[in-house]
Amino acid sequence: MVIYQEQELQLKKERLGARILSQARNELCLHMRFLDLAFGNLPVRPGKNVHPAGTDGGVLYFAPEDLLKLYRTGRVYAARLYLHSLFHCLFCHPFYRKEREPEVWNLACDIAAESIVDGLSLKCVHIPGAYRQAVYARLGEKLSVLTAGGIYRELSRMDLSEPELARWRQAFYADDHSLWEQEQPPARMERNRNQWENLRERMEMDMETFSREAAEGSRGLTEQLRIENRRRYDYREFLRRFSVQKEEMQVDMDAFDYIFYNYGMTLYGNMPLIEPQETKEVRKIEEFVIVIDTSMSCKETLVRRFLEETYSVLKESESFFRNIHIRILQCDERVWEDAEITGQEELKSYMEHFTVRGQGGTDFRPAFAYVEELLAKKVFYHLRGLIYFTDGYGTFPVKMPPYETAFVFLQENYRDADVPPWAIKLILGEDELL
Repeated sequence: MVIYQEQELQLKKERLGARILSQARNELCLHMRFLDLAFGNLPVRPGKNVHPAGTDGGVLYFAPEDLLKLYRTGRVYAARLYLHSLFHCLFCHPFYRKEREPEVWNLACDIAAESIVDGLSLKCVHIPGAYRQAVYARLGEKLSVLTAGGIYRELSRMDLSEPELARWRQAFYADDHSLWEQEQPPARMERNRNQWENLRERMEMDMETFSREAAEGSRGLTEQLRIENRRRYDYREFLRRFSVQKEEMQVDMDAFDYIFYNYGMTLYGNMPLIEPQETKEVRKIEEFVIVIDTSMSCKETLVRRFLEETYSVLKESESFFRNIHIRILQCDERVWEDAEITGQEELKSYMEHFTVRGQGGTDFRPAFAYVEELLAKKVFYHLRGLIYFTDGYGTFPVKMPPYETAFVFLQENYRDADVPPWAIKLILGEDELL
């Protein structure tokens, strides 16, 4: 009889918990209808070992007693908890945990989620927090948008004391991340991650069209959606856009027929009927230009990181031909340096002695005018393209050049910039560069 009563009490608590979260979802959807599909993709269920709730990326589990206790504190806390966990899923925080320090990643994800919630003009989730705002301001000095990846990198560089870290965790803690650490079937994780990524894309479109008015007070959410929904690039694959097809002296094993070769060796003893081709058509980089924006607004550390990662790709023998012609320009409002690279040793030497020159204003036109002069002098034989690393603040040329042009931005320093329609806008994060 006692066991039966305990079970009835537990079922009642579970029903109340589900009802609390359902009420919170309905209230949130009333103000942010663009989250309707996202809430529908995150079912709620009672669970154990989560305090007061936690998600594995597919389901939001809640501890009934903890949730009821939180609700008694104020209904705003339950709504905020639900929204916080939803943003974890929406931005795939549980799926990007690998190869990261767990405690730092947990804190970074909590700060990112809370920054979005605090940026919403909604009374139903508003909790005053001067300390949280101070943390946002501190991180905002380094990051234009408080994404989990950017915050993680900054936290890894900060020399925070253990008491300060503990205070940060307490200020931003909302849900339990223990389910993130549990092993899940890879197929299930991939399916959940794909669902959330598709929902993000639909949400961004909805917020820019049908729900534009409702999304006006959600700037932080809109900015994070724009960054997370951007196309992911393999930087090595991107550089292949500037490659050309050409024959090179090497055995073409793809065109080699083992059957005729083996038949000839068997029939005549030492004479194959067909020899492997001694030349092979390959696509490699031969000629292109790299322009480095050295203006005051472009940080030297970002310039070096971009150049180092470009070097790490180009130094591999399979990336370019034996005879190459690469020009590396440093330019702000004028061209300060033109380094000519014709081989690996020159590229290595340039990287070892690289120093930033300029630090003036930003104007993209001088670099294009300089390259146009080089073309007029027949310096280039077959210029494939130009990569311009910049922060995007400057005057773009009006005329389309006779080669492909890409403006490259690093995600942590990225603010949306309208590049000319004839240019490629490439936004890279550290994952793509590394």
